[in-house]
Amino acid sequence: MQFALVYPFLYKVLKPTFKNCLWAGDETIREIALTFDDGPHSQYTPELLKVLEEHRVPASFFWLGMCVERSPKIAQAVYQQGHWLGLHGYSHRSFTRLSYNELNRSLEQTQRAIARACDLPLAQVQQQVRDVRPPNGIFTPQILNWLLEWSYRPVMWSVVPEDWVQPGVQISVQRVLQQVTNGSLIVLHDGACGGQDVAATVAKLIPQLRQRGYEFVTIERLWKKSALRMSMTH
Repeated sequence: MQFALVYPFLYKVLKPTFKNCLWAGDETIREIALTFDDGPHSQYTPELLKVLEEHRVPASFFWLGMCVERSPKIAQAVYQQGHWLGLHGYSHRSFTRLSYNELNRSLEQTQRAIARACDLPLAQVQQQVRDVRPPNGIFTPQILNWLLEWSYRPVMWSVVPEDWVQPGVQISVQRVLQQVTNGSLIVLHDGACGGQDVAATVAKLIPQLRQRGYEFVTIERLWKKSALRMSMTH
């Protein structure tokens, strides 16, 4: 069953309820973030990287630790191309199924995998790779409290074209273009589910979004704008 039409309504309900998460950027600025979950993948991520490099677009990747271990060279290529890195858990298990210790270990394992693959000091990765997106976007207030306790930053979404059910490139593109607005945080997938079409989808999306005047930024940029906005309203 596809839920693509439900996500815009979910976003409107959840965003004001869970204010400690990053749902989107500044609605007054024409900046958007392309984000990719479930990678890195041996075939789909390199195809995607070529498109991003060709268009000089920075993106943000939320990685599974086990996929980083499977494709360390590809993980390193993503990092060296200057993209922003985040955590999606060690495996694609819903965070709601993990205990306090299991979730903590899952995130730490993923940081260790990134440090090894990208040839970085673990301390640097622990300090810099702190953005976490829960698999399937499923979380509870308790999970958010744990993430904040461990100094992670929960990242969600505002545009979900549901590309993982493979609706086809054209439909994924159309869904993004219908929903995109200032500050949009767009979720696509470069993993086993949805990755087949990701390079083609992004190759079509980027020129059309640029034509509408959008600038592509990373999650870090959206956080900074969000913090600035919060400080100005208090």
